[in-house]
Amino acid sequence: MKHMCVCRFHNKTHESFVLKFSCKMVLTKQFLRYEASAQFGIVASQRANVTFLKIRNTDSRYVAVGACENVNVWDTRTQEKVLVLQGDKCEVTALGSSTKGDQLAVGYTDGSVQVFNVITGESNVTFTGHRSPISCLAFDKDGMKLASGSHDTEIVIWDLVNESGLYRLKGHKGIVTHLHFLVKRNMLISSSKDTFVKWWDLDTQHCFKTMTSHRAEVWTFVIAQDESRLITGSADSELRVWSLEFLGQQESTAPPPAKQNKPFEEVADTDNLSIDDMALEDIEMVEDRQVVCNKMGSIMRRGKDRVVTLALTKDGKHLACHGNDKTVELFYLYSEDEIEVRLKKKLKRIKKKQKDDGENVDTEIFVERSVDDEISPAGICACAGKVCSLDICDTKTPREISVVTLLRNNQIESVTARTKVTTTDYSNRKCLSLLGHRTECKSICFTSDGLALLSAASQSAKLWNRSSNQCVRTLQCVHAQCCVFVPGDRQVLIGTQSGSIEVHDVASGSHLETISAHEGSITSLCLTADRSGVVSGGEDKTLKLWEFDLVPDEKRPGTNRLTLTHTRTLELDDQVLSIDVSSNKRHVAVALLDCTVTIFYVDSLKFFLSLYGHSLPVRSLSISTDSSLIVTGSTDRNVKIWGMDFGDCHRSLFAHDDDVMAVKFVPDTHLFFSCGKDGLIKQWDADKFLLIQVLKGHIGAVMTLAVSGDGDFIASSGKDRSLRFWQRSHEVVIPSEEREKEREEEEEKVLPKSQEAQIPGEAANDEVGMASKTTIESVKGAERIMEAIELHRDELVKEMEHKSVQKKGEEVPYQPQHPILKAYGNIPSDRYVLQTLRKIKSSELEESLLVMPFSYVPDLLTLLNTFVTRGREVELVCRVMFFLLRVHHGRITSNQMLVEVLDDLRRNTQVKVDQLKDRIGFNIAALGHMRRQIEARNDVTFFSDATQQRKEKSKKKRKREKLQRAVIAV
Repeated sequence: MKHMCVCRFHNKTHESFVLKFSCKMVLTKQFLRYEASAQFGIVASQRANVTFLKIRNTDSRYVAVGACENVNVWDTRTQEKVLVLQGDKCEVTALGSSTKGDQLAVGYTDGSVQVFNVITGESNVTFTGHRSPISCLAFDKDGMKLASGSHDTEIVIWDLVNESGLYRLKGHKGIVTHLHFLVKRNMLISSSKDTFVKWWDLDTQHCFKTMTSHRAEVWTFVIAQDESRLITGSADSELRVWSLEFLGQQESTAPPPAKQNKPFEEVADTDNLSIDDMALEDIEMVEDRQVVCNKMGSIMRRGKDRVVTLALTKDGKHLACHGNDKTVELFYLYSEDEIEVRLKKKLKRIKKKQKDDGENVDTEIFVERSVDDEISPAGICACAGKVCSLDICDTKTPREISVVTLLRNNQIESVTARTKVTTTDYSNRKCLSLLGHRTECKSICFTSDGLALLSAASQSAKLWNRSSNQCVRTLQCVHAQCCVFVPGDRQVLIGTQSGSIEVHDVASGSHLETISAHEGSITSLCLTADRSGVVSGGEDKTLKLWEFDLVPDEKRPGTNRLTLTHTRTLELDDQVLSIDVSSNKRHVAVALLDCTVTIFYVDSLKFFLSLYGHSLPVRSLSISTDSSLIVTGSTDRNVKIWGMDFGDCHRSLFAHDDDVMAVKFVPDTHLFFSCGKDGLIKQWDADKFLLIQVLKGHIGAVMTLAVSGDGDFIASSGKDRSLRFWQRSHEVVIPSEEREKEREEEEEKVLPKSQEAQIPGEAANDEVGMASKTTIESVKGAERIMEAIELHRDELVKEMEHKSVQKKGEEVPYQPQHPILKAYGNIPSDRYVLQTLRKIKSSELEESLLVMPFSYVPDLLTLLNTFVTRGREVELVCRVMFFLLRVHHGRITSNQMLVEVLDDLRRNTQVKVDQLKDRIGFNIAALGHMRRQIEARNDVTFFSDATQQRKEKSKKKRKREKLQRAVIAV
């Protein structure tokens, strides 16, 4: 019988009845989802750079740094986090701020770029055009364009106004390291690890010059002296200085030199020639290049390793650079007036030397201008750690700059430097270090109530508030390996690498006592089941039991303090890696270096069981609350579930793609968590041997984890120096659906690796390509457009049928019956197509149209003509129309049915675009009139960046002329 049931009535409890009852319907077990709650403990990631931001009209106060997948904005004065720009699951690799400081571009490891508004913290647009991590970002002078360089050796130019990609520049053979827009010309300069510096003409979209003089990777460069000098940093201690001469910049009255036949090698290398020294054919050859680069000399740094970062202030007077060491070198760049003064002094010294030597001083002496006359060292700043990035900003005080450095030990250091003639003063030095550890955390543990978390690292242990994620106490320790709270949460025990147990008071943060426990490093600390003591294990192959005791406090007479009293010692065969005590007070499990787990009786320390099966040492183990199961995680990537009664292995699970670092049971359940070096945290069901969910967030290995007493929170620590909270929600998670999502994510990862899309009929270009790439979102966008067009076709057919069946004299308008159109308020089907086009991201619109088959193009062109005629979304319609004509030009022009549609589109588009231009011109004139009225009424100046500068210059000029007239009169 299918519905046969078996029931044992001698067991009266309802629970046993449910367990013994079996029929065709099976009761499924429900699991609640754990979601990411907070990320803290990390000041700045090493992979991304640091940059100043302009917030509240302050240039040298706020800095932005990458923090795993987020961007932290810090106030260097108050040392507080003022803003967090939330990212996705990819790590931040590059930051770039606009000239005005109101926009911040963030590049990620998946090749995407997000542009944030610094004031509101919202993301304006997301660009997806690269297939590899972003390496550098640069804004143009107006903040209208953004250039992104990537590890895929390509450069993409993005239009921030239209929120779309313009084109892709291809030419480098290595990772693009730095980008820079010229202010006076529509050009872009790029450097790469292929040892080349390329000049790109953005009007013609081609590389017109390649500097090949470097012999190693070009890591960075700056443009100085009003775009007349180029300073490059390579893999040595030399900063190369190049003079830039743009063709057409200066006119020469001398006749052109006669033609000379030169070998190809001489003609090809024109980087070190000026315009006057070049032959006619050389000038003709470089007319396309538009610029001549002549090496002036070099600046020798103190550091011997490669240049990592070069940074120049906005006024162009101070230059900072650093290598892989702890020093930052500063240089001062003289202005033209200062250079003339230095040359005059140099000439005077030469004449004085000639006079002392008895030479004739009446002859004209030519003083050659060198790099030393333009740039001089301004000092060296030593930092607290190795520098991985820096940024500088000038202040209102002359010859004073603010320098912010990102260190490799999770610190940000800011300093104000005043460059003088002989020395440099460094003042107002601040370091953001208390909000994170210098190294990764070795151990973490919750308090008994789960309201606080303790994290232990090599130099200190920090107590974190769970609700605010703030560090409330820092305990100084030496090479902490493990930690545990004493019952009552007033004291904490820290096991160190030297073999001692440190007792710290949490309230005062004071160190109470250091107890010498083991001869080697202490690898594990665990409270006993009755909470009266602690068990410790170390590398000296011993297991020791300790009891809590009170002794008189010498520092505070009349009070007692906590201490540990050693009771028993168990000698083992190998080093101890992990310890756990069962809740029934019977057993203690010890993981040894010989790949085994040995279980002893707690009262007699006699041998009970030995668990064999792992091929590599067990890094962590955990016993369930009911003391029936024990789970072990090993470096062989497996997690094994054992029975505590007989030591039988219930199941061996291949848990992670790398070493399993920690396992932990959720209290009062048979659910447990595991973490590994693959950066994942996984939840398992020990009864059904089922993977429930995967928690992704850490960048790199997850070193350890902890579960709160009620099981509502999980804390994890990774090698990225970040601490994360995961909170249990009320959402039910279905394991089968989770596996399906994982398979879809794997399929999405394969899609961007496809070849770049080519427009039919256009020849492949080795230098320029489409900016966007095919993603799963662009494919979905194409599917939505096709579905909308098919819906429009069906509605047209229904409308024609409605008109054919209705009687004469009874004109009843057709009402859309489609449920989607009803959900949008009974809108017409053509309006639904337009809304579908508007919902597609601007950066993915071209790829979506490129994926769409041609069979939908005639209907879409007809709809575009309707939209333009009615004046709806003229800009969007023009963009879609031009791209369709570019892609399907041959098939559209050969289709006779589309001739009238194209003619109507040409005529209507021109009329509507002229109307838009007239409207924009009228609005600009009205705004100008309103501004003039407000300025005249209130005696204030709006939009005064350029206007105020012109007024100040004219005021200085009048003052100088007045002073000259006064001198002449005297």
